Amino acid sequence: MAARVPLVALTAGEPAGIGPDLCALAARKSHPGRIVILGDPAVLRERARARGVAFDVPDYAGPERAPALSVLPIPAPAKVQPGRLDPANGRHVVAILDRAIDGCRAGEFDAMVTAPVQKSTINDAGIAFTGHTEYLAERTGTARVVMMLVGGGLRVALATTHLPLSEVPRAITRESLEETLRIMERDLRERFGIARPRILVAGLNPHAGESGYLGREEIDVITPVIQSLAAEGLDVKGPFPADTLYTPKVLAGADATLAMFHDQGLPVLKHASFGRGVNVTLGLPIVRTSVDHGTALDRAGKGEVDAGSLDEALALAFELAARR
Repeated sequence: MAARVPLVALTAGEPAGIGPDLCALAARKSHPGRIVILGDPAVLRERARARGVAFDVPDYAGPERAPALSVLPIPAPAKVQPGRLDPANGRHVVAILDRAIDGCRAGEFDAMVTAPVQKSTINDAGIAFTGHTEYLAERTGTARVVMMLVGGGLRVALATTHLPLSEVPRAITRESLEETLRIMERDLRERFGIARPRILVAGLNPHAGESGYLGREEIDVITPVIQSLAAEGLDVKGPFPADTLYTPKVLAGADATLAMFHDQGLPVLKHASFGRGVNVTLGLPIVRTSVDHGTALDRAGKGEVDAGSLDEALALAFELAARR
């Protein structure tokens, strides 16, 4: 029997943002597998018309009969106006995510790709939501996941994600850091096909703590974890001062880096690849990739939109799904 052509669920995200625009633009291109867009068909058609894009896409009829592109209808309860957020549609956004997650867990979909959501609108709808990464972990019952951005020749993972800066030091413990590095190493091997991943770890403090004069996290937490994992045979090195870690000489030969907090690593990644970067959630029992940008409310249904990040997210999702 011939292998099934991979089927990827593409969530349309916040309906007032550029997610539906990106989904409509994705219909113009060929992909190495099948895509089912989860969202409101009326909104998708409206955005396609606004951008002069043909969007004659059939409804989804199940994984075995799904064509190259189909739409799984999940209507928005309130009228959608491009660029204008409405908390009445917050639960609609979460319903889209839930359907994609359930489909991936059941084996119906081989991976999911997420367009951007507006966290504030979901919270205004009465749903506690800090981000896709945390929500996916909760819905799949995964104790720890790792956010990693891919692009510009870099793979940058985060030891902490969406936290106030004042809470970051307390969140970095030996246990959490060890789990994060193990997840990185495993997924780089099993999903990215890297036989022995080489991971470089950033310090938390300036100059990686300056031997304790600028903070002790490197001495008390980060270095002991690196030494312990290295003794097991993992190729993990550091901690490196973050201001020199992301230089060509230090990065040469590295497969990935681990930054201690969101705005330590992601500015570098986005400088190298903004508009074509991909967010990957490591540690999940499913494959999930996403765009590296927000909802861009001012460009929904009008203005210039670069779909490069979505193109890359879809391509990586198909690649990881095939390797599974």
